[in-house]
Amino acid sequence: MASQPITDTLRAGLPDRYLTPDDIAAMFGVPLETVYSWRKKRTGPPGFRIGKHLRYDPTAVRTWVNDRMADSAAA
Repeated sequence: MASQPITDTLRAGLPDRYLTPDDIAAMFGVPLETVYSWRKKRTGPPGFRIGKHLRYDPTAVRTWVNDRMADSAAA
């Protein structure tokens, strides 16, 4: 039985940890300011606070991307 790469089994290839705003900016190739703007306008992936730190669940980010892709395909 061939084994799959570990990234295929962890959250659809995303890291198995909560993502930072820097991670989101790097993932989408946008400036960090854009990530914060998305949050302020509530147009980006849903984030949450752990104390003063902003974090993103990789599963929620993947869902957000899939929704954007579906919206683009429907248009």
